[in-house]
Amino acid sequence: MKQASNRRKAIKQILTGSAALAAGGSLIPVTASAGGHEKYMLKGNINHSVCRWCFGQLSMDELCVAANDIGLKGIDLVGPKDWPTLKKYNLVSTMCNGAEIGLTKGWNDPQYHSTLIKNYLEHIDLVAAAGYKNLFCASGNRNGMDDETGLKNCVQGLKQIIGYAEKKGVVLQMELLNSKIDHKDYMCDRTPWGVELCRRISSPNFKLLYDIYHMQIDEGDVIRTIRDYNTYIGHYHTAGVPGRHEIDETQELYYPAIMKAIVSTGFSDYVAQEFIPLAEDKLGSLRKAVMICDV
Repeated sequence: MKQASNRRKAIKQILTGSAALAAGGSLIPVTASAGGHEKYMLKGNINHSVCRWCFGQLSMDELCVAANDIGLKGIDLVGPKDWPTLKKYNLVSTMCNGAEIGLTKGWNDPQYHSTLIKNYLEHIDLVAAAGYKNLFCASGNRNGMDDETGLKNCVQGLKQIIGYAEKKGVVLQMELLNSKIDHKDYMCDRTPWGVELCRRISSPNFKLLYDIYHMQIDEGDVIRTIRDYNTYIGHYHTAGVPGRHEIDETQELYYPAIMKAIVSTGFSDYVAQEFIPLAEDKLGSLRKAVMICDV
């Protein structure tokens, strides 16, 4: 009980700005933001981002203004039509999308390969021309398929585009999603399966998008997994478990420790907040989440 109390106290201190969970426990420097509230100066150890769909109640311009005010590097899961808006605000599409057919129809099923190959070759060009790097992809659902067949099918399809991705400097990132609650029957639902796919493709331009929320649900042991498989991970998503809401003391994951583990691996890409805020002040929730993760 004392440990749980200390955990709640530590997060509360972060959210009120009274202390930081950095080494030495030094205070976070503050300054005035455009909105008039205290703005915490980020430490620079993590490149912070946010997923567009979680804040769909805001226009793209509104979210970009908030992202700059908070100190985010960019916005996740943004396709080509919104890239000009990002550029207007000097932000990056930290995880590009739009080439996928969907989450259920992916690279594990050869019937979709011709469409996916066409889509991804076109999007690789678009991503590279925009000066971006990361491009989302999905395994698809099992539909009765065994793991080995799924691996072979994914390799067969992805091998036809990965060389072009390497040439253009684009990294394809397959997301790990839970198949227990949110995405029933999704194939890439365990880190070892995704890692085996990375090994077979054997390219620095194919990585895993490790979604902390999803993997806590399907396999747990998050910090050990990050330490063991960090070389195969190119991107991270966050959210609270259970419920996919705020990452504060109301949920079971302790994000400061997880973020410290990520930093300790030398990770230098992006961590994107992908929670659905329950609080009335949704941007306040985003700001607090970034503060919690800024170790």
